[in-house]
Amino acid sequence: MVNLPLAHDLLWGMTPAQLPAGAPQWANESLAAGQPVVVRRAVSAEGLVAVGVRGVLREQRLAAFMPVDSIACRVSPEALCHVECERDLPVMQALKQLRPMLDDCGWVWGISGSVGFELASGFRAMHAASDLDLILRTPQLITRNQARKLVELFDQAVCRVDMQLQTPFGAVALCEWAGGSARVLLKNAHQACLVADPWNPQEQAA
Repeated sequence: MVNLPLAHDLLWGMTPAQLPAGAPQWANESLAAGQPVVVRRAVSAEGLVAVGVRGVLREQRLAAFMPVDSIACRVSPEALCHVECERDLPVMQALKQLRPMLDDCGWVWGISGSVGFELASGFRAMHAASDLDLILRTPQLITRNQARKLVELFDQAVCRVDMQLQTPFGAVALCEWAGGSARVLLKNAHQACLVADPWNPQEQAA
């Protein structure tokens, strides 16, 4: 793998034998069934990537580490923007409604969470009350006013929409950046910290 996986990427190739000792049976069954794992934000040793294993139930989530050389396939959130699904759920209705506007927003966007998992893998993960989890690649500053316009757009959707802004230095929730707080929570592999400007690398050293 030339490029290391990014948070929210889905990876195939991890086996039950690579799970930590004492892993629950559902995690073994998920991997044995061929399900992908999702890349999470955490520090990992050389040659490993931090991942999460999903089970059928919402509370079934397991943190693990996958050998990079075991990765057989990788799908990014932005690769899922135009994948269709015949299930008539609120999240899919919201996605169809928002897709044209997101395509025109000028930023690279993608789908994560249960919707992204099902669109990529075919394994059922969405349900009637699912949120639509989105990411927006923002290598440059997105203004608070731009963020507020996106929040207003999402407020019209038929389900809850949760977007993360992916800055070069970590992720921040769109709703936080659009809000009035002077400092927002920035999360990366090393820490979660309150910053005034998520695009300023000097803030993380403060």
